[in-house]
Amino acid sequence: MKRSLTFVVALALTSALALPSSASASRILELTDVAGVRENQLIGYGLVVGLANTGDTGASRFTLQSVAAMLRRLGATIEPSMIQTRNAAAVMVTATLPPEGNPGTPIDVTVSSMGNARSLMGGTLLQTPLLGADGNVYAVAQGAVMVGGFGATGASGTSTVVNHLTAGRVPSGGIIERRAPGSGFSTEGPILLTLRDPSFVTARRIATAIEASIGAGSAEAVDASSVAITVPEQFAGDRVGLLAQVQLLEVEPEASARVVIDERTGTVVIGSAVRLREAAVAHGGLTVEIEESTAVSQPMPFGGGTTVAAPESQVGMEEQMGDLHYVAQSADLHDVVMVMNALGASPRDLITIFQALHTAGALDAEIETQ
Repeated sequence: MKRSLTFVVALALTSALALPSSASASRILELTDVAGVRENQLIGYGLVVGLANTGDTGASRFTLQSVAAMLRRLGATIEPSMIQTRNAAAVMVTATLPPEGNPGTPIDVTVSSMGNARSLMGGTLLQTPLLGADGNVYAVAQGAVMVGGFGATGASGTSTVVNHLTAGRVPSGGIIERRAPGSGFSTEGPILLTLRDPSFVTARRIATAIEASIGAGSAEAVDASSVAITVPEQFAGDRVGLLAQVQLLEVEPEASARVVIDERTGTVVIGSAVRLREAAVAHGGLTVEIEESTAVSQPMPFGGGTTVAAPESQVGMEEQMGDLHYVAQSADLHDVVMVMNALGASPRDLITIFQALHTAGALDAEIETQ
């Protein structure tokens, strides 16, 4: 058997090149949030029942205690040590309280096993209060758990599992009971828009677009992350209408010159504003070939020995010399891609080539490593 293993001199990573589309105008709705209008995280502890013997075992004592406490609240007194069921599982329930969420509005919840349950498939989440960071209950969740996986076990104990079976969702399983305190934008004073990607250029463009739409002096770029809107007379009693008009305005956001590198997966993403300067690049690799065979030692007839098989390996190495390539100055993202393709670099080379170009001062971009 012959195996060929190729090690790139730079990094042995499987890289993928993701190319964003060209920059285009975006609505202010996608670029900003309204100060005071925000989401809040909720969490709760509950029980999932109705499992087909795939729930927590007796080793998860908190599950037994929770089942006993639930039965006690419903009028049945039983000691945790007397509970033998595996049809229940202790879970953490999480959800997001949407901005301006009113009582009675349904929300999705996520259910995750805490104990040693094998699967939550087919289970039902019992009524679970969902608390905010201040310890108050803002929603209640209950319903059938939907698991995005599948598992099966044969009579011999052989099993197969697809995706995760110990986490699932309850679509619209939560009901909001109260609004978060202080939620909603102020009915007095200026309206503050906060940029999701802070930029002085984008903030100024947003302020300019708002002034062109509702009047001069109506918007001001406070800093790189916020724009203040002064409510004009015609919108004094209709701040919602003002926001609806402003959020539909289109603005060209500043394109960040950034290369994002995820070294865990070998992924490289290039921003549309990335440019290259003149440079020379050489890259090469090292190929290692391992040839494996099996040597068999057979004893003579009636010799009393045993047949022995021993593996043998032959290792060879071949260094691939890289040519020096001229890299011309690029004017846009398309030119950057053409240069990378002209170099003949494999996906494994991309990460190191970009890092080396940045170190040499030939890459006009910020490198962000994750």
